[in-house]
Amino acid sequence: MSELRAAADRLERLAARTTDGDWRPGGLLASRPEVIAHRPDGSTEHVAEARVNTADWIVALSPAIAPPLVAWLRSAAGEDDPAAAALAAALLDRLP
Repeated sequence: MSELRAAADRLERLAARTTDGDWRPGGLLASRPEVIAHRPDGSTEHVAEARVNTADWIVALSPAIAPPLVAWLRSAAGEDDPAAAALAAALLDRLP
């Protein structure tokens, strides 16, 4: 269980120093969409322009994370796990 807490703590710290906001695709060229952070105050920032703040986040949540995340969501599907349900809802809101 200490690994779970350590991973949660590190992810929380990384999120705190990453470009904040609701990241969504945007831009004018469909062939080169941009990722734009929409902040609660209405301001926006192109995530690519904030690479110093976002590179570690992108690396941490690379496609290599998908297999264990998928496995956890599937194993939690048979349980009453509010944290897993909240994550699933957030993912469903964002996944194509």
